[in-house]
Amino acid sequence: MVRNRFVAGVAAVAAALTMACAESDPGITTAVKSKLAADDTVKAYKIDVDTTDRVVTLTGSVDSSAARDRAVEIARTTDGVNNVVNNLTVSPGATPTTGIDDSLQKRGAEAGDRVGQVAGDAGITSAVKTKFLADPDVSGLKIDVDTQDGVVSLSGTVPNAKEKARAVELARDTTGVKSVKDQLKIGK
Repeated sequence: MVRNRFVAGVAAVAAALTMACAESDPGITTAVKSKLAADDTVKAYKIDVDTTDRVVTLTGSVDSSAARDRAVEIARTTDGVNNVVNNLTVSPGATPTTGIDDSLQKRGAEAGDRVGQVAGDAGITSAVKTKFLADPDVSGLKIDVDTQDGVVSLSGTVPNAKEKARAVELARDTTGVKSVKDQLKIGK
């Protein structure tokens, strides 16, 4: 039930971000990542999403061809996307064939941790992006936000040092953020 509410929340944020951000590459990247994280077929934590000139590139591995096809479909149907480059590989997980495998319980717990982390990372990305869009001192549409294991990476170009500092501050003050990698450039 909590997961359903979380997924519904992520979907709502994704919809809002999709409408607000469809004009920029970072906005498209955020929208695709949010939609992938909310989808039950796709394991979003294994997929890297990059957007350049409205062309989305998906890189990483998925567990099945159905997950690969679904990830590409999600990216293609995201507002603002002109094309999708599919660099996803299919790497199904190993399955024991006989007997009882004592490591199954451990692997199940690890998978649960990864799912929680993915949901957490997607939620962090959405929360940071939402803060940027709501803050009048930050050009949220020009900043790309990526989150991996609670570490937020900010990239893009901002007009001045004050805005750069504000973006880093907003990201650091977001629940669940362990640290922030500031890769923002100052320029036009």
